[in-house]
Amino acid sequence: MAKEKIILGLDPGTNVMGYGLILVRKPKVDLLQFGVIHLSKYAGHELRLKKIFERVISLIDEFSPDEVALEAPFFGKNVQSMLKLGRAQGVAIAASLSREIPIVEYAPKKVKQSVTGNGNASKEQVARMLMAQFAIKELPKLLDATDALAVALCHHFQKGETKAKTKTWEAFVKENPGRAK
Repeated sequence: MAKEKIILGLDPGTNVMGYGLILVRKPKVDLLQFGVIHLSKYAGHELRLKKIFERVISLIDEFSPDEVALEAPFFGKNVQSMLKLGRAQGVAIAASLSREIPIVEYAPKKVKQSVTGNGNASKEQVARMLMAQFAIKELPKLLDATDALAVALCHHFQKGETKAKTKTWEAFVKENPGRAK
């Protein structure tokens, strides 16, 4: 039987950063904690980045995750906003790396597809699916929390569904006799 694994999911932002922690004990996945870090109350961008670093470190120190899953940057029209978001993501990555925790990034569409079956699902649809999955009684006010939880769950699903790729055509034919003619 595989050992337990804790996954920390992060949805970095410069105003609100979501986080979600799950415990994987196959075949069961349990919710440990999820929430948001309010950053808009801090005046400068540099101070917000410092708070992201400190909070990610504190989550790592408290829960000792085995892996960190992060929502990858998306492309927007406002270049300044994208740069700030990229910095927030970089700081979250640096915090994880400083504790030698492996990191994986997932595109927003991949996360939505993995959790809801629809890569174009709304934040509300993702949140409702997670509410059902983890028996969460109330929809969070800020969906950054459920977005981060979705990233952690997506990572779990991707690890569980990844199959070794066939290396040669002969191996493929041998493994799939009815598919190759």
